[in-house]
Amino acid sequence: MELNPLIDPGKTLDGLLGLRIGESGDGWIEATMEVGDHVKQPMGLVHGGVYASIAESITSQATALGVLADGNAAQGLSNTTNFLRPILEGTIHARAERLHKGRTTWVWDVRITDDAGRTCAITRMVVAVRPMPEEARRALTGGGDQPR
Repeated sequence: MELNPLIDPGKTLDGLLGLRIGESGDGWIEATMEVGDHVKQPMGLVHGGVYASIAESITSQATALGVLADGNAAQGLSNTTNFLRPILEGTIHARAERLHKGRTTWVWDVRITDDAGRTCAITRMVVAVRPMPEEARRALTGGGDQPR
């Protein structure tokens, strides 16, 4: 099932940061983001919140794709991100792999790397699976009110 977003993706945090969703499959998803000053903290390193945001965005999207058809929504429940080495330039690469696919939670491991393939951050992400409000379900699936 394809997601029909309620908000123009360019107007979301992902759009502002420049997150690009890449390939995905059953139990995994990848994304990239170009490093620019807009994602750095004042000392020139990619801000730690960017790594956490990437992890939450890609795992929430992958979970949503798996649960929407059942009338459920996905929303971040827990995000534990550890920073191992800085990224100063180039491209941020992220790959999430699902560890658990439960009725009410999905658990993911996310590995964030630099252009050299070095692990720069790791995240354990727990995504809640909850019944979707009817109005949101209609908007997302095109069965009523049109998305904004």
